[in-house]
Amino acid sequence: MLDMRIPIRFFIGVNSSGGFTGFTDDLYEIEEGWKAFLIKGGPGSGKSELLKRVYRHVTAYGQEAYAFICALNPNSFDGLVFPDIKVCVLDANAPHVIEPKCWGAVEQIVNLSTCINPTFIRERRAEIIEANRTYNILDKRYRKFIGAAANLLGDSRRIAFECTDTTKIQRNAARIAAREFGPRSELQGKESRRFISAVTSEGLMTFQETIQSMCPRIYSVEDEQGVSSRLLIDELRKRALDNGHDVISCYCPLFPKEKPEHLLIPEIGIGFTTSNLWHKADFPVYRRIHAARFTDSERLRQRRQLMSFNRRAARELINEAVIISGEAKAIMDDIKKIYDKYLDKEGLQMMADWVISEMDEVLISYA
Repeated sequence: MLDMRIPIRFFIGVNSSGGFTGFTDDLYEIEEGWKAFLIKGGPGSGKSELLKRVYRHVTAYGQEAYAFICALNPNSFDGLVFPDIKVCVLDANAPHVIEPKCWGAVEQIVNLSTCINPTFIRERRAEIIEANRTYNILDKRYRKFIGAAANLLGDSRRIAFECTDTTKIQRNAARIAAREFGPRSELQGKESRRFISAVTSEGLMTFQETIQSMCPRIYSVEDEQGVSSRLLIDELRKRALDNGHDVISCYCPLFPKEKPEHLLIPEIGIGFTTSNLWHKADFPVYRRIHAARFTDSERLRQRRQLMSFNRRAARELINEAVIISGEAKAIMDDIKKIYDKYLDKEGLQMMADWVISEMDEVLISYA
C-alpha cells in the first residue's frame, strides 16, 4: 500500500478518449545535470516494490520527493522525482513509455525482466494473452465513456464561453501578475506539465495536498463550467513565464492537452486552482475569484437546462468509467499475480540494492 501521507503527488498520466496522455518529457532535463533510472519490466516484475524501497531510503536523508502515481491503481507508484538532487526513478513501460535520450550519460536502464523466469511464464501464455485481450477491451470501453463525458462538458464550455467577457479576464490577470509576479524578466521561465487529477479505479481523484504543500498562498477560481478559470489560469501562466518564473501547469484529465486547471509557482509560493463540482477547493485559500464576475449570468441562465443535463449525464458517464477502470485493475492484478509467482525475489533485491547504491553516490555528492 502506498503511503498516502506523501504531500506532493502527481499522476504520471491519464487515459483520455484519444488514448494515454502523459508529459514524460517534462520529468527531467538532460542538459541540467539530471540522472534518470528507467525501469523496464512487465506487470508483476517488482517495479512498485523497488520504487518504495528507493523512496524510503532517500527520504530518510531528508530529501523531498515528488511521487508519480498510477491512475489505474492510485495506491501504486509509477515514479519518483527528487528535485533537489536531480535524480528520478521512473516506470518507463507502456503506456508511459520513456526511452533514453543520452543513455549512460543521463539515463540508466533498470532491467527487471531479468528477474522473471521466461520458461515458466510461457507455460501460462494462453492465460496471459486472454487476460490482456480482456484488459484491452475494457480500456477501449473506458475511453469511449470518457470521450462521451468530455463531449458533453465541452458543449457546456462552448456555451459558457459565448457568455464570457475575455477582456475582463485579461485585465484581472494583468492586475494579479503585477501584484504577484514582479517585473518582466529578460529570461523566460520554464514550464513543467503535470496531472494532479485523474479518473481512477477509486473514483475521480485530485491531489489537493500537492497544491497546498507547494504553494502557501492559493487563489481559488470558483467556476463550475471551467471556462473563465481556464482562460484566467492560461493567461497567468503566460505572464508568469514572461516574468521568468518556472511554473507547473496541471491539466484536466478529460481535456489533457488544452485545459489547464491548476497553476503552481513554487519558487514564489503562489498557486491558482480551479474549484467546482469535480474538484472542490474546500480548504483555506488566500483569495477566491468567482467566475460570475466575468460572465453574462442572465444569458447563461437561458441555457441552464441544457447545461444541467450535460453535467448530470457526464457525471453518470464518468461513474461508469470508474467502474470499468476497477474491472481493468482487477484484470491487471490477476496478470501481476501470475508473474509474481515466478519472480526472482533475490534478483529484485539485488537490482534495488544497485539503484540505492547509485543514489547514495548522488546523495554524498550533494552532502
